[in-house]
Amino acid sequence: MKMQNAIEAKLNEAFNASILQVENESHKHSVPPNSETHFKVTMVSPAFAGQMKVKRHQAIYQVLSEELEMTGGVHALALHLYSPEEWEATGQVAPTSPNCMGGSKSDA
Repeated sequence: MKMQNAIEAKLNEAFNASILQVENESHKHSVPPNSETHFKVTMVSPAFAGQMKVKRHQAIYQVLSEELEMTGGVHALALHLYSPEEWEATGQVAPTSPNCMGGSKSDA
């Protein structure tokens, strides 16, 4: 199973999300073509109501622990996690990800 599909499946199962967008942003980084190492997750769930950002992130890390810990697995997650009310307040738009400013290991 592709990494993106695995992430989507696990997050769908763990959260009652009204919106879930998982974007593979690996192509914006210094990784081989067709990599699945850098992802942006935008999720809206009632489960996040009243939770601090750190608790939301910890919940995601727990659900995706296997993908984060495996060799060659997920290297980076940009998490944009909202309660339904917060999502409405944003104008229903997640921030765009910046372009990678880092180099590859071969640049060192």
